Amino acid sequence: MTGERDLQVLLRAMRPELHDGRYVFTSVPGAVPAGLAPVVTVAEPEGLTLVLRQEEADRTGLDYDYVAGWITLRVHSALDAVGLTAAVATALAEGGLSCNVVAGFHHDHLFVPYEAAEEALRRLDALAERADREDRADRA
Repeated sequence: MTGERDLQVLLRAMRPELHDGRYVFTSVPGAVPAGLAPVVTVAEPEGLTLVLRQEEADRTGLDYDYVAGWITLRVHSALDAVGLTAAVATALAEGGLSCNVVAGFHHDHLFVPYEAAEEALRRLDALAERADREDRADRA
């Protein structure tokens, strides 16, 4: 199944979902330590970045300084779709919210400041509603 490429469709159908919990970014040398279940890994020359639940990092003594809420855009976006990340980042930046985006094969995942996750969700819902209104106006 091919992902969606049309920006207006992506925005209207993004259906952002906030996951329960607090997530942190940390880095380890080598492989994922035993007993950890990161939701994201990124291999960098400086080490392996892990995004995992805060309680896992605390339990294993891993350092972090950013606590995030995790939002998944439920629309199946194509990896070569143009503009979705920019539109989402702009909507959040207008509210002074940072956003770390990770593209999965099927969905985009946003990590936003934990204390502002509900506000981020509201802003994303508003962006989707705006795209829907614009689409209906274009068809009228």
